[in-house]
Amino acid sequence: MDSRLLSGTLEMMILQVVSFEPSYGYHITQEVLRRSEDCFQLKEGSLYPALHKLERNGLLESYWLDTPEGRRRKYYRITAKGVKTLEQKVAEWRGFAAGVNRILGVECDGLA
Repeated sequence: MDSRLLSGTLEMMILQVVSFEPSYGYHITQEVLRRSEDCFQLKEGSLYPALHKLERNGLLESYWLDTPEGRRRKYYRITAKGVKTLEQKVAEWRGFAAGVNRILGVECDGLA
């Protein structure tokens, strides 16, 4: 799959995963992989810059927790601003996808 297609939606996918529960990097990659049915495999080189950008923009906040194994893990949770932004991005995506699907002649069930 063309990585340029992913770059426009990466932040939206991260916000969506984190909107359910606070998550750490590896968990986010696994959730994206699972929910996309193995379509999107996020690499550290794209995930962490996106997480840091979302945090800088006030859409995510982070905190550290100790694991039972004694390691520290950085968790990310969505902020109120992040929730609003996610809602906007999802609405934009639905309109975009519906338009492209109409051009391609693909059924748009469930996109409204």
